[in-house]
Amino acid sequence: MKIIKRERGFTLFELLVSISIIGILVALASVSYSAAQRKARDARRIQDMKSIQNEAEQYYSISSYAYPLSYSGTWTVGGQTVLEQYPADPKPDWTAYSATNVSTSTYCVCARMENTTGGNSSSNACAFVSTGAYYCVKNQQ
Repeated sequence: MKIIKRERGFTLFELLVSISIIGILVALASVSYSAAQRKARDARRIQDMKSIQNEAEQYYSISSYAYPLSYSGTWTVGGQTVLEQYPADPKPDWTAYSATNVSTSTYCVCARMENTTGGNSSSNACAFVSTGAYYCVKNQQ
């Protein structure tokens, strides 16, 4: 009598295990990717705040010692454009940038961070602490 060996494919259990492992790996990768995106957007916010501070100080020196009163749009003083366009937040539905204590002699501009311990202020009122949910800059003069 001849025994016929039948070749078979994967079992249902083997397929389910493989699909589960792939699902777990995809979930881990997406979490890591989301965290990296948040860190990148926060780094951009810090860069924007430092840029605003530099441009405000330049405006101050050109304008006979007065800071801009509007923290939006374009800053032009003495026929010279100091800031082409006020930066927009990197996340479209996230309202992060705010200006407080604005006058010709002082300002404070803050960005709300996605990482709540990545900033240097606990509020957008420029209460500087070691960490917080906001990154703020203020006048240097």
